[in-house]
Amino acid sequence: MSKHVPIRTCIGCGEKKPKRELLRIVRDEDNNISFDPTGKASGRGAYLCPKIECLDLAFKKRAFSHALRCEVSFGTLQKIKEELQNEISRRGEIK
Repeated sequence: MSKHVPIRTCIGCGEKKPKRELLRIVRDEDNNISFDPTGKASGRGAYLCPKIECLDLAFKKRAFSHALRCEVSFGTLQKIKEELQNEISRRGEIK
């Protein structure tokens, strides 16, 4: 019998994928927004494919504010964008 695999939707492209293949951004109870490399931090999460195109699309659509159900400041978005770009580079994804 196969184990259940949680599926999540990318906020950039809208593709459904196994949770472990996606990057997670989390808003904690104090409304701090950060990249969650473990995928286990408590709080409201949003998922993104590890691709630059999905990251850019999510920014263009203002998907972070929508998915995290709070207004995300420009400074916070820039910080998250840098962290996600570093993680995408680390994973070896190609633009």
